[in-house]
Amino acid sequence: MSVLMLRALGLGDLLTAVPAIRGVGRAFASSRRVLATPAALAPLVERIGGVDALHDASGLEPLGDVGDVDVAFNLHGSGPQSHRALLATRPRRLVAFEHPDIVESAGSPRWDADEHEVARWCRLLRSSGIDAEDRDLDVEVEPDRSFDGATVVHPGAASAARRWPVERWAAVARAERDAGRRVVVTGSSAEEPSAGRVADLAGLPASSLLAGRTDVAALASVVAAADVVLCGDTGVAHLATATRTPSVILFGPTPPSTWGPPPDRAWHVALWAGRRGDPHADGADEGLLEIGVDDVLGAIARARAWAPQRFGALATGASR
Repeated sequence: MSVLMLRALGLGDLLTAVPAIRGVGRAFASSRRVLATPAALAPLVERIGGVDALHDASGLEPLGDVGDVDVAFNLHGSGPQSHRALLATRPRRLVAFEHPDIVESAGSPRWDADEHEVARWCRLLRSSGIDAEDRDLDVEVEPDRSFDGATVVHPGAASAARRWPVERWAAVARAERDAGRRVVVTGSSAEEPSAGRVADLAGLPASSLLAGRTDVAALASVVAAADVVLCGDTGVAHLATATRTPSVILFGPTPPSTWGPPPDRAWHVALWAGRRGDPHADGADEGLLEIGVDDVLGAIARARAWAPQRFGALATGASR
């Protein structure tokens, strides 16, 4: 028997689906379990557990040959495109949210746009009798000890609406530097110019700039070793959650109630002005801009105050 899970999205999307992936993994422990997701995320997939094979997939591109599929799980989206991508593999059964254009999904649970991303996929599985625990988010990552105690500043995000101004990130980084803390600035290759600007304005040494120099495995190891992670609503925030590294996350157009850290983990502090906006806008969200440098510095202190408690009762039941 073979099961196929579709989650062909980015870093944060993979990490918010961890409880659901593990739930499928446990329910089908004797089956071949395939996860369709970008190959670049393979180092993290290996650490999640519950997956026997990774099928390289991106977005809504055709999946191609994935072999014989008994059950296909749409952990990707509401459909109809993602439903059709899975149905093209000719599964004997589709587990997905109901969509009026997809006959095979009739009678399935309804999509709730305001539901937290983690809870959404767990609810889908539970509707099919598969146990999935929302709080099973921890991923074991070997810390890079050369970054022990560092402050990680990650100024980038996929859309401009979720990017706090570079000058403000630099002010926060400078304050951390002046407090005697080591600061590193991370990001993708495309984000290297803005990350470099943060480092320059903050007066950081060239060695502090890690943007464009880490793959997902190296980035995860840096985050796992850090003292605190400072970022916007992006994948690195979910890495901090997965490794239980204290974090301050700046939300703009999208509220923490849909993509934020678990509310029972006080060492992750979500800042949000309380207003929604267009997450795909060409400029920084107005609500995001209401968050000031002093707000972030105060949140860092709160995250650090709770840090000693973060390794208390670790999540259980994961398929490692």
